[in-house]
Amino acid sequence: MSRRTDRVDGELQREIAAILSGELKNRRPDLKGMISVTEVDAAPDFKTAKVYVSVYAVSEEEKKNTFSILRENAGLVRHELAKVMRMRTVPALTFLEDRSMAYGSHMDALFASLHKAEEETDNKDEEDGSGN
Repeated sequence: MSRRTDRVDGELQREIAAILSGELKNRRPDLKGMISVTEVDAAPDFKTAKVYVSVYAVSEEEKKNTFSILRENAGLVRHELAKVMRMRTVPALTFLEDRSMAYGSHMDALFASLHKAEEETDNKDEEDGSGN
């Protein structure tokens, strides 16, 4: 059962990404930014699916607007999915923000600042030791 769910999740991810970049962008030219479907997590009964999306936009306002458009058009995306997916039930979609990229870059920045602070401490210790 798990392998089937994983296979369907992958297929849903590909098809949703295609719909967002094609049909939805054509219908909603105000859909801005680069939209990436990072993961789809369908329920075992395939009645619902969580769609994790990363949006790279110029501003936070543009990003929020894009998410609003995605949520408003979940029914349209589901309808378009029904045309291409061979499933008895196409899941109801819930669009969620994937924060893993932001979290990862935040952690990278923290590690970089720790590394920099460590180097500064090491350099200061060397200067103090050589001055005696």
